Amino acid sequence: MPTDIPAPWRGFLESLDTLLEEPVRLDCIAGFAVVMGYGLRRATNDLDYRTLNPYNLINDLQGIAGPASALAKEYGVHLQHTAVASMPENYEDRLTELSPGYFKSLRLFIPDPYDLVLSKLSQNIERDRQDVEYLATTQQLDPAVLRERYKELTLIGPQEQHDATLEFWLQAYFAKPRGQ
Repeated sequence: MPTDIPAPWRGFLESLDTLLEEPVRLDCIAGFAVVMGYGLRRATNDLDYRTLNPYNLINDLQGIAGPASALAKEYGVHLQHTAVASMPENYEDRLTELSPGYFKSLRLFIPDPYDLVLSKLSQNIERDRQDVEYLATTQQLDPAVLRERYKELTLIGPQEQHDATLEFWLQAYFAKPRGQ
């Protein structure tokens, strides 16, 4: 997992870290997690996070680093709380810290690639499908593991739609022979 944080994220996160008055943990998802955690080369201007600990700081954190914040204006990137992403049970047990020990108060965690793929199931927009394909191929994901994790998922929306999306992904991105 890459640990070097490129600009503008490095400056943004370093500045945020200096503004925090107590330790803060973010469980990062979406494009930020794929880019920073797994090396996808594409721009992302938001750090979506599913979980914030301590949660009572959510309004303060959004004020400091959300879309309308001074930090966002300075760096062109921002934090965004996303409570709707479906995640498998016990995903927290499989999180990996991004750049451990680098920040004084800020701790960023990235889901394992299977959990990250499944977090994209509900939305399934073009960018999500590109992320899924990237993770499936670069992380050499096993379709059987993805199916097992899918059983752990608390779904948002119609079950049939998610089943169909999963089957599409498995055929399109996981059925390719290695090296293609």
